[in-house]
Order: sequence, then structure tokens, then C-alpha cells
Amino acid sequence: MTQQPIRIAVVGHTNAGKTSLLRTLTRRIGFGEVSQRPGTTRHVESVDLDVNGEAAVRFFDTPGLEDAVALREHLAGFDAQATPPDRIRQFLQGPEAHGVFEQEAKVLRTMLDIDAAFLVIDVREPVLPKFRDEIELLNSCARPVLPVLNFVRDAASREPAWKELLSAYGLHVQVRFDAAAPFVGAEQDLYNDLATLLRERRDLLHGVVDALADEAVQRRQSACTRIAALLIDAAAVRRTVSSTEFADAARRQALVAALQKAVFDKAQRCTDDLLALYGFRQGDADEAPLPMIEGRWTLDFFSPEAMKDAGLRLGKGAVIGAAVGVVADLAVAGISLGAGAALGGAIGGAVSQGWGPLGRKLANKLRDVHELTVEDGVLFTLVAWQLKLTQALEQRGHAATQRIAAESPEDGDSPTRAAAAAVRGAQPARNHPEWESTGIATRSFWRPSPPREALVAELSQTLLRAFEAP
Repeated sequence: MTQQPIRIAVVGHTNAGKTSLLRTLTRRIGFGEVSQRPGTTRHVESVDLDVNGEAAVRFFDTPGLEDAVALREHLAGFDAQATPPDRIRQFLQGPEAHGVFEQEAKVLRTMLDIDAAFLVIDVREPVLPKFRDEIELLNSCARPVLPVLNFVRDAASREPAWKELLSAYGLHVQVRFDAAAPFVGAEQDLYNDLATLLRERRDLLHGVVDALADEAVQRRQSACTRIAALLIDAAAVRRTVSSTEFADAARRQALVAALQKAVFDKAQRCTDDLLALYGFRQGDADEAPLPMIEGRWTLDFFSPEAMKDAGLRLGKGAVIGAAVGVVADLAVAGISLGAGAALGGAIGGAVSQGWGPLGRKLANKLRDVHELTVEDGVLFTLVAWQLKLTQALEQRGHAATQRIAAESPEDGDSPTRAAAAAVRGAQPARNHPEWESTGIATRSFWRPSPPREALVAELSQTLLRAFEAP
């Protein structure tokens, strides 16, 4: 028999971050509306957290409590002999529940029909008397209440004062959770602490904790697989250029620009996929969770500054170097232009790639054909930044509005080492231009070959090392 989902009301004062918390917990980027306007949520909305294809937890996003002080005074006129839940029920049957206290009535009606509640508190708020009335109203419903202390990392946090107030009303079990930048393991703590309040549902809640841990592992693996596919895709890029075209400066510049755009588009599609994988989207109109889209989103992987930085790090920390082969090709903004006489080929040439590319280079020399490929430094920059983005998304909640730090990977840190190892491992792709997933328009029927997919799987395991402790 299928278990009924645990019903959780998410309650609290207006603009405490209730909807943002739910988006973070469920990774439903389109759920509800998030805004700085007070009282954005006007109706009770539900969203499920699924485990193994079934709803394990059903959350109810409720409107903010707007006038708990007046409602407490109103309830004081009800039968003093009635229990607090009975007085709430009497109030809900009266006309005020559909009038002046309509928003509060929606919250209290939900509270009487759930298993427990998350009381979301913006700890940046001063501890005012109205919050005491809100807590008393919620306690009157006789349901377990778990306070969720939100925005605890903010410099304006008044966390100690809030903890004291909550303890004074018997709410000693509290969870620290930052909807802008959740703590590692904060979700697990949330459900483990809830299990202490709902002992009869603790097996299901422990199952939720285990499922969340599995999903995090799968999400990270999927991210690394996607980045590995980008790396193979970019490494396989090869465009041939006739001697006549190569000699024409304007034509050569146009070809290089076209190749740069093709690689940039591949990187941006990868970024889109990572954002979606972690429950974000570009240009979310309801909130501004990703202002990093400005600037860093359009990172120029071919800029001299980026390439200089990547070259230094590849040479020192990652020990790859920008010219591994016998002779390095003429490099223009990160694009390797392989002249027929340059036996080194595209970054590494015969030394790092074997006789296949060398044979191709010799054939091109006879045909007087040049090749455009992507430098290892560009590949490193692509991969290292996508890894840093993934690390940032793992620590980002849906209440975040700050820019994701545009820091470069530090020399020798985990992303740098993993990216460098992956670039080395991706060299076989240079001898397989058919591994590029896009390019020639007639290749719409393209399907990845088993050898390509095997290399993607291998490199994804290499990239996972970026998430190991340094």
C-alpha cells in the first residue's frame, strides 16, 4: 500500500523567504512567485517532493501572516473554555475569516489539516511583538512546528535573539537554513529534525534524506558528464582552410571568428544545461537568482587575458603547457591555425597525438591545406569555468541575488587539476572530427559513437575529482 505523503505547511511572516525555500527544497524553478513586494503569495499552493516516483512530502506554500496582533485580540472574545484548536475552528466558521482576516484564515485552515509546519523566519528582522502573536497563533493549531532560520549568513542576522524567543515558546528544535546559500547537508538536517517531531513518519523521512543524498550524487555525475561532452565536442572541432583562403586576411579572420562563435555556443549550451540541472534558468522573470549572467555568462574564452591566465596555470600548476608538440602552430586568439609545414599540428601534434594527426598534417602539406582547431588553453578555460560554475550552483539557493563570483581557478586547486587531467585525456578526440556533435548542417542525423561515449564516461570520472577536498 502506498504511503500518504507527509503534509508540511510552510508558514511565516510576509517576505520571510517561504517560496524561495520551497524552490530550493524541491528544485521547481517555476513554483510560485518570488518578489520583494510584500504579500506576493496570496493563495495556498502545493508542491510535491517525489522520491522514487512517488510523492513523499507535500508542501503547502501559504500567504504571509499580516495582522496576527489584531487576530489574537479577536480570538480572545471566543469561549475561554474551548481548547485553542477549537477557538481557531470557531473563528474559521465566522464572517471575519472571509473578510478582514482572510489571509490569516487561509494559513490557519491549512495548519489544521497538515502533519507539521515549517515556520520560516527571516532572522534579519528585529524581534517585534507581532512575531510573538504569530507564534502563538500557529501553536494554537496543535501541530508540530519546526522553525527554519533563514538568511543566517547575512551580516544583519539577529539569530541569537530569535533563538531565545522561539525557545520561550517551546520551539527548541530549530534548523539553520539559508535560502540564498544553503549549508552543506542543510536539507538532510531539516528532515532529520522533522523526524524527531513526527516519530511515526520517521522511516519515510529518513528515506527522503537518503534519496536526497543519492540525487545529489547523480546530479553531480550528470554535470561532469555534460562538461566532459563539451570538452570532447570542442576538442574534436576541426575546420580545413585552403591556402588561398588562408592567404586572404579578411577571409581568415572571418573563419576564425566563425569557429570561435561555434565553440562559444557549445559552451553556452553546456551552461544552460547545468543551470537547468540545478534548478535554475536564465532570465527568470519572477526573481533574480542569477545576475551572474551579466558579464561572466558571456566569458570570452578567447580573450588574450583569459588565455594568458590559462596558459600560465597550464604551464605551472597543471603541467600541460600551450606547446607540447615539436612545433607550435600559429595561434590567433586561442585558435590554432595549422600550416602545412608545421608538423606540430594542433597543440601537441605528433608527439601527443600519434602518427594519425602527423599523417594528416603531411597530407595537408601536399594539398596545401590549413586546419583550424581549438587550443588546449581554450579547452582548459572552458572546462575549469564550467566546473567552478557547478560548484557554485551546488551552494546556491533560490533566494540568492548576488553575482556568482567570477574568480579564476586557483593554481593547483581541485578544479584546475581535474580540468588539466581531462584536457590531457581528451586528446584522442582531436583525431576524430566526426565526434563533434554540431557543425555541418547536413549532420542533423548525427549520433554519438560508442568510442566517443566511452571517452566521455572516462573523462566525467576525471572531472569528479574537482569536487574532492583539496
